[in-house]
Amino acid sequence: MALSDPLGDMLTRIRNGQQARKTTVNAPASKLRENVLDVLQREGYIRGYSRANVRKGIDELVVELKYHEGTPAIRTIARVSRPGRRVYSKIKDLPKVYNGLGISILSTPRGVMSDAEARAANVGGEVLCKVF
Repeated sequence: MALSDPLGDMLTRIRNGQQARKTTVNAPASKLRENVLDVLQREGYIRGYSRANVRKGIDELVVELKYHEGTPAIRTIARVSRPGRRVYSKIKDLPKVYNGLGISILSTPRGVMSDAEARAANVGGEVLCKVF
């Protein structure tokens, strides 16, 4: 089955896995998904991830979800820029998520990074998702 929004699919798998109290979630691998997971790991929202080979030419990402005293580390994770409506932002126009408690993940010319890293690098881009 072809997906129209692969990143949105991965975010939904993470959201559903945390609601079901799963320890790991599997998702098809891609460079964009791996970069987004790297930002989530740096910011402390997931324990980690690994790339597993399912069969020749097909890889899968195994995401280790993080919980704090039984509650998921990610309260909300939502897609902002969708295939039907792309959302781009200059760095000075980028709003803070939950007054700075959450993060936005951006795809910039310098790679995928969190909003704090983008502010430090003074570079804007496509707002992929918001995490709190």
